[in-house]
This record gives sequence, structure tokens and C-alpha cells, in this order.
Amino acid sequence: FICKKCKYDYDLVVIGGGSGGLACSKEAAQLGQKVAVLDYVEPSAKGTKWGLGGTCVNVGCIPKKLMHQAALLGTAVKDAKMYGWQLPETVRHDWTTLAEAVQNHVRSLNWDVALECAGFLTGIGLDTTVMVRSVALRGFDQQMAGLVTDYMEAYGTRFLWRSVPTKVEKLSSGGLQVTWTDVQTGSEHKDAYDSVLWAVGRAPETKALGLDQLGVQLNKDTGKIVVGADEATSVPNVYAFGDISEGRPELTPTAIRAGKLLARRLAGQSGELMNYDNVATTVFTPLEYGCVGLSEEEVVRRQGEDGVEVYHAFYKPLEFTVAGRDASQCYIKVSKILGLHLIGPNAGEVIQGFSMGLQCGATYTQLLQTVGIHPTCAEEVVKIHITKRSGLDPTVTGC
Repeated sequence: FICKKCKYDYDLVVIGGGSGGLACSKEAAQLGQKVAVLDYVEPSAKGTKWGLGGTCVNVGCIPKKLMHQAALLGTAVKDAKMYGWQLPETVRHDWTTLAEAVQNHVRSLNWDVALECAGFLTGIGLDTTVMVRSVALRGFDQQMAGLVTDYMEAYGTRFLWRSVPTKVEKLSSGGLQVTWTDVQTGSEHKDAYDSVLWAVGRAPETKALGLDQLGVQLNKDTGKIVVGADEATSVPNVYAFGDISEGRPELTPTAIRAGKLLARRLAGQSGELMNYDNVATTVFTPLEYGCVGLSEEEVVRRQGEDGVEVYHAFYKPLEFTVAGRDASQCYIKVSKILGLHLIGPNAGEVIQGFSMGLQCGATYTQLLQTVGIHPTCAEEVVKIHITKRSGLDPTVTGC
């Protein structure tokens, strides 16, 4: 690549300083390539912008998980009384302190978004409402999604189902009046809020790059770049990976690994391609939902109802017992073993370990042969034995 304006020669120019772009550029530089990274953040209506690191570091995974932890600590304070801790009757959360601490950590990384938000906002004591136009957690197993929202409603989050916002007006008090339509009844409703968060997903910034002039093929519906298994676009020497690529998981770890592997291939050091199958992920709602592999709906679509054996269990984490917490939505589901889904405390930590088993082609028999660690939530996975087809009660009993 030759930058005529700057009169510099580069082996690789990376557009986008997010997690994937930085991983690719660092890997290429370590392999002796001359690399440049181009990054730009379009300021928001209020002028908000950020440094290197992309969505994950600045406005995604990192701040989200820290705020999720703040909410979990709030719940732990309530539990602590049941465990004998003598605490003041009123424990208050200071948003300014949390925001400053999170922003300081994010700034330190610059130089190295809807149920989740509602969950931690409710967890720190804020009155929170989620407006859902169709279904929650689209693309995830819908039985699990239903359990997640059931728990959140019991936790204190209000849901407006099948609703579409039509207008937001500034009130003289400084608040915001939101008008919405119930798509089932057609009726109109209004309510006032302090803040409104648009958690409607992100659109790829491909139009401003002039990719059409180069002949790079885009998906006309999504605006994402069409790529092959090697991340190559329709134009030689132009590659794309991460969230901008059509059909790829919008996850930081996949972008990082894909970027590193691409850098190695371009440097002639490896021919390994990114494997996008069985990538684990977690939704950091108040009761976490972790999964790897296929949803039950997708397994049925591929194999038919008769070809699917789903094992499941409702369980109660030991930590919930003394605190008297409701465990109605703590649930595990294994689809013979094409997919593994778990709702419960620390689901992300649990699923990360089991995801390697799926990558290695683990079978249900091998799962049962695994000895669990007692007492843990993870051990319930290797004890799972009741099928949906049997109609038996899947509630775990005993020690």
C-alpha cells in the first residue's frame, strides 16, 4: 500500500482502531511488517467521542461488565444481611463515583449495549423500563431469553412488550416524555423519564469509505462487507474482519483472533483460517446467560423435532439458599451436544470452560463421564440427564 499524500510505503494499512484492528496491526508489526492504523470516531449529538479501542473498550464490553459488577455488589449487600453481616438499613449508590472509576479504567486501556444496561441500572437502584418492539435477545435461544426477562421483571425491571416509540419530547422540568404505540392494540401511551437510551444496535460505516468505487461487494440490506473464509473481499488485497463482515459474530474475541490470523497469513507465516463455529458468548444480565453452539430452534431446524434430544435442569445455586433468593430461572439446557445454554451466577466463566469441549467434539456420554466440582453451579451441567421428551420434572433435588 502506498500513501501518495504522505509519501509513505506500508505493508499493511488497517482501517479501524477497535480490538480486532489493533490486534491485527500489532501482530503484523511483530512479524516485521510496516503498519499504519487509521481510526476516527464520529462525535455524538452531544459531542461524545473516545480514543483507540473501539466499541468494546470504550462503550461496550469493558464498561458494561464493570457496571454489571456494581449491580451484583448491590445484590450482594442485600444478601450479606442474611449471612449475618450487620449493615446500615439504607445503603446508597453514587453514580458519579462509579462513572469516574469506569472512565478512568477505559482511558487506561485506550493506550494499551440493551437488557444488560437495563439490568445494571436496576441493580444500582434506578427505576428502569425496557421497550421491546418484537422479541428479547433476538438470535439467541428464545426459551432462555424468556427466562432472562422473567428474572429481570422479578428483579424490578419493567418491560413494555410489542411497543414502538413514536416521539420523545423535552419537558420544562428537564425530563423526557416518551410516546409509544402498542403494536398489538394500536393504542398510544406516554410516560416521563429522566434519560432515554437507544439500544437499537449499530450500523456499519461503510458508505463513507467509498468502497463501492473500489468494487468491494456489500450486503445491500445490512451494509456489511461480504467476505470469504479467508476474510478476503471481492477486491484483491482488501480484507475485512470483525463486526463489519457479513455473517460474522459481533464479538470482540472473534475479531481479535481473526485479525491475528489474517496478519500471520499476509506475512506468509501461517495458512490457518479462523474457525467461527462454537464461539461462546454471555449476556451479562442480572442473572447471566451463557451459551455455546446452536440454539434449540436451530437444532430443530437442522435435524427436525424427532432428531433432537434436549436435556435440561432447573437448579438452585447454593449461594441463593441462605439469602432466600428466587432461583426459578436458573436453568441448563444441552442439545445433544450441539448447543449448551446456562442461566445462573457467573455463567460466562462456566461456559468458557465447556466451550473447549464442544470445539473438541465432546459427546453427551463424555459429558456424563466428567466428574463435577462440588458444590458449584457448573457441576449441574455434567449431572444433567432428564430429557424434555420424557416429560419428567427437571428440577434438581438433593445435595
